[in-house]
Amino acid sequence: MAASPYFSFSAWRRRLLRAALAALCGLAMSAAQADRIKDLASIQGVRENPLIGYGLVVGLDGSGDQVRQTPFTQQSLTNMLSQLGVTVPQGTNMQVKNVAAVMVTARLPAFAQPGQTLDVVVSSMGNAKSLRGGTLLMTPLKGANGQVYALAQGNLLVGGAGAQSGGSSVQVNQLNGGIIANGAIVERGVPTAYSRDGVIRLELNDTDFGTAQNVVAALNKQFGAGVATALDGRVIQLRGPVDPAAQTAFLSRVENIQVQLPPARAKVVINARTGSVVMNRTVMIEEAAIAYGNLSVVISKEQQVSQPDTPFAGGRTVVTENTNIEMRSDTGSVQHVRTSANLADVVRALNALGATPQDLLSILQNLKSAGALRADLEII
Repeated sequence: MAASPYFSFSAWRRRLLRAALAALCGLAMSAAQADRIKDLASIQGVRENPLIGYGLVVGLDGSGDQVRQTPFTQQSLTNMLSQLGVTVPQGTNMQVKNVAAVMVTARLPAFAQPGQTLDVVVSSMGNAKSLRGGTLLMTPLKGANGQVYALAQGNLLVGGAGAQSGGSSVQVNQLNGGIIANGAIVERGVPTAYSRDGVIRLELNDTDFGTAQNVVAALNKQFGAGVATALDGRVIQLRGPVDPAAQTAFLSRVENIQVQLPPARAKVVINARTGSVVMNRTVMIEEAAIAYGNLSVVISKEQQVSQPDTPFAGGRTVVTENTNIEMRSDTGSVQHVRTSANLADVVRALNALGATPQDLLSILQNLKSAGALRADLEII
């Protein structure tokens, strides 16, 4: 008995649908495994080191420090001139307006070698109005141990702009800080040790036992059992090659291994200053009843002029103030919130309340106190 064309078309359509679903599942699985170890962890010992220095910026257009209010600027200028062979008589009050005392900061990356350049950030520490157009004089940059690791010098790039005239002024962005691209030269490197007898440690960016276990499983699947071991929820120990020449290739493969992350811990972050609320997709709300209402007090003042009835009655015109106090109370209501197990349902349930962002802050805090908010509440 020959199969009907309709049956063949339906079977072909079912096979096509199954293939499409399989492809979509493969894309979903690949998307879920798109997190690399490079994005999840760092190598213990491979880190940056902050540098700091104190220097002078010269060449300002009369917008430098006022010497009377910032005596350290004059002292620094006197010391610098003495080092250059210029003697300033003691007690001389130098009225310079083109000099500003600044703090210079930079970050020394791992494996930095002498001769490399760094970007530096220059920030005014006095009362200079602007650093625009200034030049930073040679400034030693020191580490936490007090040793000099770089020297900074160059012309500042200030992103702000401003103008003033006749007591009025306008300013865009910050004028008391700027950057110097490649403005520092490394004079001394910091030894970076990240391996001891082939043992290398990875530090996760966030402490999570599930993530640590998944990273260990992915590494052992790639390199063999026993290569990776989780010491705790943050540190993972690797047994790599002892030869330093082979460790670079080994770590390159380690960083590009993809790891599937477990569901994140449910968290709601509230910014009390801006009224913003951010929550992740694992937040859950249990069934609850919410009653809320707004109470506002409005105080207004109105000035009125009282004049005498007749022009020649001997009275005088006075100004009186009338103060009005009004209390407004919006009608409160009880809203029923059902259990919401995903982010879309949580947002839909909160929007159904019709509350303002400020009301939402209080509602979420009360839900957490009542045990109906299944998430960590963090207020910043």
